[in-house]
Amino acid sequence: MIVLDTSVLIDSLSGSKRSAAALRKIIEAGERLSLPSLVLYEWLRGPRSREELVAQEALLPSESALPFGPLEAALTAKLYQSVRHPRGRELDLAIAAHAIALEAGLWTLNVADFRDIPALRLETG
Repeated sequence: MIVLDTSVLIDSLSGSKRSAAALRKIIEAGERLSLPSLVLYEWLRGPRSREELVAQEALLPSESALPFGPLEAALTAKLYQSVRHPRGRELDLAIAAHAIALEAGLWTLNVADFRDIPALRLETG
């Protein structure tokens, strides 16, 4: 299973869609993709075209977004306490907590934002 970071969603479904081919390849390989509700929030708050929203819903329906629950909250708090510079990274830490809780990889294009998070497996797509 792979948890998607917002950077991948944006890069795959908007603009020049640079990561679209990599995303397609992962799906064709039968890999399960997960979308945390916090990633959905970050995605939806940006300027999105109707086409982008339709593509996102077809690929990763909003109703299937992973909720941020007590397990993720507790794990995020532990991560916050364990990394050197947690301020301003709360959403990234929460997204990482989803991947860790699921024992899944996290696919991000912002590797530097996640590199210091213990027990997190990063995916390159």
